[in-house]
Amino acid sequence: MKKKILFVVSLLFGLMFINAGLNKFFNYMPMPKDMPENMMKVMTAFMQIGWLMPLIAVAEIVGGVLFITNKFRALGAIIIFPILIGILLTHIIIAPSGLPLALILMGIEIWVIIENREKYLPMVK
Repeated sequence: MKKKILFVVSLLFGLMFINAGLNKFFNYMPMPKDMPENMMKVMTAFMQIGWLMPLIAVAEIVGGVLFITNKFRALGAIIIFPILIGILLTHIIIAPSGLPLALILMGIEIWVIIENREKYLPMVK
């Protein structure tokens, strides 16, 4: 039962990141109208760095696809982890309204990392 729940949660998590990555390339989701001014400044700054958003988008797409598959979920979690740290810090500092969702995503990430901890041991030995 635990494996089925983990798969469903991982599927939704992965699809969320794939969607976010694809949106960075195709801009099919409109920006919220009530976005805080500081957040708009940050997003504008990120867009000024021409290579940053495509790099994040590719990492989100690849990490999301890997996160869905059981065999490569541990690798997907490592790829997505720095992006998730950025999301969490952004919502803590600039836009606290999104913090609950960021915390839920971080909880899922930590759960997957803990479930796959034996796969990370060779990296730290």
